[in-house]
Amino acid sequence: MKKTVIYPGSFDPLTNGHINIIKRAAKTFDEVIIAVAINSNKNSIMSVDERVNTIKSIFKNSKKIKIDKFSGLLVKYAKSKKVNTIIRGMRTVQDFEYELQMATSNNKLDQAIETVFMVADANYAHISSSLIKDIIKLGGSAKEFVHPKVESELKKILKKRK
Repeated sequence: MKKTVIYPGSFDPLTNGHINIIKRAAKTFDEVIIAVAINSNKNSIMSVDERVNTIKSIFKNSKKIKIDKFSGLLVKYAKSKKVNTIIRGMRTVQDFEYELQMATSNNKLDQAIETVFMVADANYAHISSSLIKDIIKLGGSAKEFVHPKVESELKKILKKRK
């Protein structure tokens, strides 16, 4: 039986830390669904479709990695995909506190849901999406933190907004 995991997030933008978690998850699971969240409460730089398309272009050669978008409760999305395992990356103790709260809530909403935590590789533990956005907004290079396609897309979007 194929074992699939959902890796949910806003991915605004997708960082090298996210990519590291995705690649490691793909070694552990038969299929990884990157579920890009549609979250109207967040002030995103990239639209959902821009994020989805950028992520698809990065993983276009991987048959194990699928990219999708969702809104609403993650447990309902997981049920619609017939998946009961969620993977979450953690960089800090603060991440753990938040992720534990989310995992417990998801399990209370649907007892079939299990959350697997993957600790960030030390090379990526300092990277956050907000850091990337700030670097690029201020005219810096984010090549150490994101895939070149992500940096190019972010610069293009921010240039249009000026």
